[in-house]
Amino acid sequence: MSGSVHWTTLSALHAQAPQGVLDAPVLAVMPWLRRAAAQRAAQLMVSRAGATLRLLAVQDDLGAGPMAIWNTAIALTRGEFFIYCAEDAFAGRYWLRFALQAMAAQPNAGLLAFNDGKWFGQLAAFGMARRSWLHSVYGGPLFHPGYARHYGDTELTLVARQQQALAYHPHALLVEVDHDKDGRPVDAGDRALFRQRAERGFDGRVSDPKLLASFV
Repeated sequence: MSGSVHWTTLSALHAQAPQGVLDAPVLAVMPWLRRAAAQRAAQLMVSRAGATLRLLAVQDDLGAGPMAIWNTAIALTRGEFFIYCAEDAFAGRYWLRFALQAMAAQPNAGLLAFNDGKWFGQLAAFGMARRSWLHSVYGGPLFHPGYARHYGDTELTLVARQQQALAYHPHALLVEVDHDKDGRPVDAGDRALFRQRAERGFDGRVSDPKLLASFV
């Protein structure tokens, strides 16, 4: 098994993906603002993966927000699995090995929710998507492009749950270490967009009333 971390900026990523990640079978993309925090998180993710991982750490030098970074990265890369996470991620031992085992056991699953210590598999705040499934959702992007910082993962999770395509493994641990997270408000524009899209069933992708009432 091997792994590596590649560093770039969003402005550079718009031009091309760095060598070594274009065809990576499993690619994790980590937007970052604080280099030291991102380095700690990235090194731990690679060393504890228990499987081969390429991690692309992208500085948001344009202030575009993480959703734009993930959508840009997925458009420039290939490979079966795409992982989205943040600079405050903390990886458990063999986190990726367990995630891949869960996806192999559920070949119809398109999205895996990591055990983030908060949502217990009900929301893929940090997740791993099967690229072939993503093409059936938005035609290529990871998240609906209208979101900037929040709720893109929520909508994608609800689509996966509607399709019974959400996987979870309790040992696939990837925790968001943000001590002020619960008290910090979400992006008001993203919340408004989510509620608006929920009223339309996310363009007809979700019809279950219980799912549509979730997280609103």
